[in-house]
Amino acid sequence: SVHLCYYSPTVANQTLHTDRPDLPDCFQLSVLSWLPCIYLWVVFPIYLFYLKRNNRGYIMMSIMNRFKTVFGLLLWIVCWTDLFYTFHELRQGHTQPPIYFVTPLVLGMTMLLATFLIQFERLRGVQSSGVLFIFWFLSVLCSIVPFRSKILQSEVTDKLRFTTFYFYFALVVCELVLCCFNEKPPLFSNVVTDPNPCPETTAGFLSTITFWWFTRMAIKGYRMPLEAKDLWSMNPRDSSKVMVPKLLKEWEKEQSKAKRYVDQKRCFTRCLRGESSPEEAEVLLSNQKAAPHQPSFLRALIKAFGPYFLIGSAYKVLQDVITFVNPQLLRMLISFTKQKGVPDWWGYSLAFLMFFTAFLQTLILHRHFQYCFVTGMNVRTAIIGAIYRKALVITNAAKRSSTVGEVVNLMSVDAQRFMDLTTFLNMLWSAPLQIVLALYFLWQNLGPSVLAGVAVMVMLIPFNAVIAMKTRAYQVEQMQYKDARIKLMNEILNGIKVLKLYAWENSFKEKVLTIRQKELNVLRKTAYLGALSTMAWTSAPFLVALTTFAVYVTVDENNVLDAEKAFVSLSLFNILRFPLNMLPQVISSMVQASVSLKRIQSFLSHDELDPHAVERKNTEFSVAVINGKFTWAKEDPAVLHNINVMVPQGSLLAVVGHVGCGKSSLISALLGEMEKLEGDVSVRGSVAYVPQQAWIQNATLRDNILFGKPYNEQKYTCVLEACALTPDLEVLPGGDMTEIGEKGINLSGGQRQRVSLARALYSDTDVYLLDDPLSAVDAHVAKHIFDNLIGPEGLLKGKTRILVTHGISFLPQVDNIMVMVEGRVSEMGSYQELLSQNGAFAEFLRNYSLEDIIEEDEATDGELFPEDALSNHTDMADNEPAINEAKRNFIRQISILSADGENPKSRSVRRHGCSQRKHSEQQEKHKPHEKQKLIQAETAETGRVKAKVYLEYIKAVGPLLSVFICFLYGCQSAASIGANIWLSQWTNDASNNQTQENVHMRVGVYAALGIAQGILVMISSFTLAMGNIGAAKKLHNNLLVNKLHTPQSFFDTTPIGRIINRFSKDIYIIDEALPATVLMLLGTVFVSLSTIIVIISSTPIFAVVIAPLAFIYIFVQRFYVATSRQLKRLESVSRSPIYSHFSETVTGCSVIRAYGRHSAFILMSDMKVDDNQKSYYPGIVSNRWLGVRIEFIGNCIVLFAALFAVTGKENLNPGLVGLSVSYALQVTMSLNWMVRMSSDLENNIVAVERVKEYSETKTEAPWEVEDKKPPPEWPMEGNVEFHDYSVRYREGLDLVLKRLTLNVKGGEKIGIVGRTGAGKSSMTLCLFRLLEAAAGEITVDEVKIAEIGLHDLRSKLTIIPQEPVLFSGTLRMNLDPFERYSDEEVWKALEHSHLQKFVSNQPAKLELECAEGGENLSVGQRQLVCLARALLRKTRILILDEATAAIDLETDDLIQSTIRTQFEDCTVFTIAHRLNTIMDYTRVLVLDKGQIAEFDTPTNLISQRGIFYSMAKDAGLTQ
Repeated sequence: SVHLCYYSPTVANQTLHTDRPDLPDCFQLSVLSWLPCIYLWVVFPIYLFYLKRNNRGYIMMSIMNRFKTVFGLLLWIVCWTDLFYTFHELRQGHTQPPIYFVTPLVLGMTMLLATFLIQFERLRGVQSSGVLFIFWFLSVLCSIVPFRSKILQSEVTDKLRFTTFYFYFALVVCELVLCCFNEKPPLFSNVVTDPNPCPETTAGFLSTITFWWFTRMAIKGYRMPLEAKDLWSMNPRDSSKVMVPKLLKEWEKEQSKAKRYVDQKRCFTRCLRGESSPEEAEVLLSNQKAAPHQPSFLRALIKAFGPYFLIGSAYKVLQDVITFVNPQLLRMLISFTKQKGVPDWWGYSLAFLMFFTAFLQTLILHRHFQYCFVTGMNVRTAIIGAIYRKALVITNAAKRSSTVGEVVNLMSVDAQRFMDLTTFLNMLWSAPLQIVLALYFLWQNLGPSVLAGVAVMVMLIPFNAVIAMKTRAYQVEQMQYKDARIKLMNEILNGIKVLKLYAWENSFKEKVLTIRQKELNVLRKTAYLGALSTMAWTSAPFLVALTTFAVYVTVDENNVLDAEKAFVSLSLFNILRFPLNMLPQVISSMVQASVSLKRIQSFLSHDELDPHAVERKNTEFSVAVINGKFTWAKEDPAVLHNINVMVPQGSLLAVVGHVGCGKSSLISALLGEMEKLEGDVSVRGSVAYVPQQAWIQNATLRDNILFGKPYNEQKYTCVLEACALTPDLEVLPGGDMTEIGEKGINLSGGQRQRVSLARALYSDTDVYLLDDPLSAVDAHVAKHIFDNLIGPEGLLKGKTRILVTHGISFLPQVDNIMVMVEGRVSEMGSYQELLSQNGAFAEFLRNYSLEDIIEEDEATDGELFPEDALSNHTDMADNEPAINEAKRNFIRQISILSADGENPKSRSVRRHGCSQRKHSEQQEKHKPHEKQKLIQAETAETGRVKAKVYLEYIKAVGPLLSVFICFLYGCQSAASIGANIWLSQWTNDASNNQTQENVHMRVGVYAALGIAQGILVMISSFTLAMGNIGAAKKLHNNLLVNKLHTPQSFFDTTPIGRIINRFSKDIYIIDEALPATVLMLLGTVFVSLSTIIVIISSTPIFAVVIAPLAFIYIFVQRFYVATSRQLKRLESVSRSPIYSHFSETVTGCSVIRAYGRHSAFILMSDMKVDDNQKSYYPGIVSNRWLGVRIEFIGNCIVLFAALFAVTGKENLNPGLVGLSVSYALQVTMSLNWMVRMSSDLENNIVAVERVKEYSETKTEAPWEVEDKKPPPEWPMEGNVEFHDYSVRYREGLDLVLKRLTLNVKGGEKIGIVGRTGAGKSSMTLCLFRLLEAAAGEITVDEVKIAEIGLHDLRSKLTIIPQEPVLFSGTLRMNLDPFERYSDEEVWKALEHSHLQKFVSNQPAKLELECAEGGENLSVGQRQLVCLARALLRKTRILILDEATAAIDLETDDLIQSTIRTQFEDCTVFTIAHRLNTIMDYTRVLVLDKGQIAEFDTPTNLISQRGIFYSMAKDAGLTQ
């Protein structure tokens, strides 16, 4: 610029060392004027390209826009006025240096460009421009210097240029101010339609970079807890609609590439078979290996999301570079305090520069995070969408290879891992970059002695890596224990009733506690490792500094450690700490993600069902299979062979055969669910399908029936009538708008099946495939449905129906019967033809007819139900369960079966005793109260957590221990401050020139202090961990003990899911999340405190600033915590529907496909995902919002520390300045984490409250009462006496048994009968005191049972329950959990219960593992195991709650005969559903409405012609 300006530049000293500094004119005119121009011209082409691509529609010319344009043109005129004036002067003969031509010319051109951009942006719909904002900002910044020098000039020489410059300055400032405001949204934009759009899209540039647009939500969340309706809609670009297709498009490209490759390979192999020389073959083979053949999911992800992610990476580069500016400024600041006679303005500008770079760094860093997190969110959306879509079309073979749970895990865990990885991914290149830069600056500072420090760092990396590996291994181990514990808890809670009846609670408590102890031991080991790694993390920078400084001082006499070197190096080491610690984390996170990637990739590469397996062509037959051969998986043997079926339009075909002969497989084959090996299948028209296991959605009953079809009232009522659902609707609390739980949990089996039938009927299709729809309903209901729906006179006549059935009675009425044997069609024809052939079918009939054929004339004249003595309360709804679902009747009366109680809305409430509906008006009035009473809604805490909860936790940890932990933390901070103050003393030696004397002392003390700090850190974090584990142990034990002592009624009114949640999620938080949070919180609090102490001790005036900063900090923190807590809650509430809807879809996908509803379900899933992301997105932004604000406070601390150091520099030594500013530089991180952790702590401490709440529920009577213990051999006789006995299920409900009085002698056999809801099951519960008496008493052998301990009572009675409950574990454990009996006794019991053959055939014998719920035994075998339990206990009183439809007749006979022989001298109570079992009992007790109706011997009762007689007549036992 010398020859541009014509004069030699004066020495820089003129600028630095005056009190009124001024930059030379030439510098002002060239560099300062050109900076903004260069920026704009460089950015312009990129920006132009971007605007061409992104058009949002134009914006109308507004007043503001006009002003901006006019100001731009004026600026151009002003600049060119200068230019023309220079020409004018040239004419006058004043020659100006060339700079006076160049600068105005360049400026003028640039202003024109800016004006063009203002208009071009308006046409492209940009509401607020970042590019121009930065340009105007730079222009103002650069004109401040000349502005100042113009003011300082004493006399004005150049009047015109003076004026134009003022004009120029004023206009540029105006432009900057105008640029801060937003334009209106573009015309024709779709913003209007959205009820609650995200303000981000319309936010201005300033608002965007500081996340100001989020403030509205923060304020709203602070005033009252946020709700789902307050959330903004998704940005369209983040929604599933855009994201999923984007990924799938790339994935399909990958797949087709791979397919092409496979085809090429085939072609290669063909060439090889041909006549080619071996060399050629080799070449071909090597080529073949080189090409990739598996479609790469990673490549698809990168193509879909890479570009957006790279923008974030660009920000990261910028931020990494800016990070290193501050240490340089710190160096200048320290050297400034050393020098005397340097003007103050230089110090102030340094302080402000430090503030400015820190602030810039904050903004850029959070922009980068925003990009990363949004990418993460999009990746998750896309992966979930892709998996959902795939799950709808995979083959059965593929479905078998991964369970529903595994696939749900792909969605929840693996997608989550990708999301977590994207946030760190940039660290992969950024960490090495930061490390290299830091080392470069350190080398400049300290020379080669840096290598010593680096060596220490490198040594620490494997140390950290080993710890991380061990921790990972421990985590896996702990997860296994946790899973085992939860599985066991789940079984205990599911079978809690059985545990109580058998008095087995203690043995199971021990089992849980042993697992828990192992789990805690692993946690303890993890804590040791955690303490070590915390020590490494806090001491690393210190150790590095120590070695570096020690080496530096000792290597060479002349090396002097002064403040500049020491503190600049310290701040560089602090920068180093972050990337070094992050690298191992990022790498391990990448390893995890690569595993997830493989899993997702293999799932997405599964085979899909062939959509053309079933042809939809028009043949003369409605359904035709020709030479069909089908299998479930390509590699399996065929299941169906040589199937030939032709079903003419409108006929009814019944398919019969033994269990497992391929009836259901045939239906699946017709639906296209099986692999077709050979043959043709065609189905004409649309299909409706009723599966064997009814598939019910978690939606209202009406939605389940409509299944996406429009509602038509007339058709709908007709359907309900035909499926006999009308009576059931009266029972359900909300009629057909009742919300049905998951898997149809609050419907009985029969109701589920009928809803499934209703869905098929409503869909009104051409072909109906009915897979055994009548098995789950009662005989008379089945008849009603057959007549009104399926049969020749039913609603479906004229449609093609294929009915798989076991019911013999309907066969005479069907058009054709097809008999299947072992996967082949054995015979086919009408009923009469098959009977006359006397083949397999006739054989089949002979076996079954005795039990099953119901006399046709029984239901006369369309009167559905026979009149009898009880008909006043016998209607459809009551009668059906009486035969089929009575096994559920206990639970139906008092509870609903619930799998997961986290959403109270979907839980319908079953009123007790459905049967008493008609005659009890009172009941009607009770209805609303009871409905609220049954399943109490779970209380979700809102608002702030009470201090009481923290105290509870401290109490659990131990108050003294808590104080001691805080004390340790205090000591550790003191040691760290001490070390740094010592360093500052040491550096002051340099200025006093007394360096060499005490080097060793200086190094020694510094080392001692630092190592002390490290050890204290380790001790404190370990003590903390121990305290936390102690608390976790205590809280879990209390919870477990309380839950095992809780009365049965609690489990009937509380969904199991809710209790399990306490044991899994809440205990997990107390075990793992809470300790980590507390550790971080204590750490950050003490770091922040020590920073403030150091700064105040070096510059006391800093105390003035603390109050306002603290106020802002607390203010922001309160806003953030309130909002983010609620957002987290909303996020977790909206997350579970995604997974439950998914697992529901996977189980029902054959139904969904049959009805052709997949696209609707995909839409539903996408909506659920978007709903979840809707609350996740503000959550991310809230962290950014907080980050910017908190870091701003941190930057203010830096600013004031530096400012006060400048003002007080006379009486400060450089060591102290370095100390206070380098402390201030690292405080931002701590401040930020402090808020995050305090908010996490508030979220997590709630777990303590929830566990506490369930550890304090009301308990049942004590298990053992010492002074009332009955004699050990009690009961000798087995006399049972009820005296005026009444009982109710719960407070406020009607009595179930009313004033029963009866006397049973020892050894009598009593049958108990009665309609549903008469109180049969209640009697057994009373004997076991699962229900406590409301009045009266029961005595057994002169002992009043109400006075003795529950275990003493229950262990002396034996019950064979209705539903056989088995626990996972060995068979031996299931029979004798307390190990009380010898192996011989166990075998003997098995022999009597007819299980000996089965067990001795098993390789494991008694150690046979039972699966959860005994899944690997048949129902009959489970029932026999329960019988074996009873035989082992062999007490004087046996209660047999007879199983209902579930059991086959053989098993039933076995049990009856065993009881007659083995228990002949015991008192036996049998609750009978089949009267023939009790016809030879001593006496029969008939209950009706909770009172004794009849009690006498069976023969007498029949001759009395009362209730018992009419029941016997129904059963066909008497004439």
